[in-house]
Amino acid sequence: QLQASGGGLVQAGASLRVSCAASGLLFSSYNMAWFRQAPGKQREFVAGISWSRRTINYADSVKGRFTISRDNAKNTVYLQMNSLKPEDTAVYFCAARYGRSEKLSEVPYDYWGRGTQVTVSS
Repeated sequence: QLQASGGGLVQAGASLRVSCAASGLLFSSYNMAWFRQAPGKQREFVAGISWSRRTINYADSVKGRFTISRDNAKNTVYLQMNSLKPEDTAVYFCAARYGRSEKLSEVPYDYWGRGTQVTVSS
């Protein structure tokens, strides 16, 4: 089970950190990722971190502003979002994929959280 939290309403330029706590799986063996879905748009990959932490990927739209990290002791993955823009408004989902490889995007994920709403006002 994946439980995302930390979303909210912020102004453009602000920062926000969302978290995703995992239970019922061997967290340290799973690649973790954040996706988002804005109203009327398809879900898109935002950031991913491999089980080993050796591989971290970001979507071009968030590079330099967002940072993904994980704490295996707490079974939690984080997404630190800085310099938020109105176009970052979306429901943010976390996902887990058993660490068969270090590929993080354009691959199917095994488990999904329910999402947390992030709204950025202009």
